[in-house]
Amino acid sequence: MTDGPARPTLLLVHGAWHGAWCWDKLASALRAEGHRVRTVGLPSAGGRTGLREDARTIRTALTHVDGPVVLVGHSYGGIPASEAAAGAGNVSHLVYLTAYQLDVGESLLGFHGVPTPPDGEAVTRSVPENPVAMFYGDVEPGEAEEAAKRLVPQSTKSFRDTLTEAGWHTVPSTYIVCENDRALPPETQERLAVRSGAVHRLASGHSPFFSHPAELAAVLTEISPGVRRSGST
Repeated sequence: MTDGPARPTLLLVHGAWHGAWCWDKLASALRAEGHRVRTVGLPSAGGRTGLREDARTIRTALTHVDGPVVLVGHSYGGIPASEAAAGAGNVSHLVYLTAYQLDVGESLLGFHGVPTPPDGEAVTRSVPENPVAMFYGDVEPGEAEEAAKRLVPQSTKSFRDTLTEAGWHTVPSTYIVCENDRALPPETQERLAVRSGAVHRLASGHSPFFSHPAELAAVLTEISPGVRRSGST
């Protein structure tokens, strides 16, 4: 009798201005569903490095995981996740959570048609005004305020750098559209989601890991193969 296929580990990649701390509630919900969960902190958040360094950080985290990995990128985090997944033999699935599923040669600024600032200008981007409304509109007010206090400046280079590889061309991918998102509008998400093999939708704002952790965990469990739901036999 065999143990069957190895259960995947979910590696969670945060978006701009955030840190690995934002996944705490979701990680707990996922572990309750039987998942192994890891998170990664991107150096572009609070630093001056760009996409390449973020992707290298994710690739390093991947080398420390035994067995298959479901790589989940949120918002900006989808960009370095795409770069890191290319050629990483243990990534079995990519999940874009209201994220930028860009192609080779695209950058975040370029996708939005924003002129690329010259090197050395605007080295970092300050936390957006009113981040509670933008990122946490459907989060409990006290929790939203505490999260907003933890945000840090984001390197401009990370928004300017273009993808050199896009893992979703060779790795199966799923897009999760957040239908009430005020940071990355649903219509923009839908444009990106056509690049994924499957699409799920949540009636949430930009940060469902705060506002809908149980529902998001259930969707990720559905996406991830080989995981036994709690209470199942």
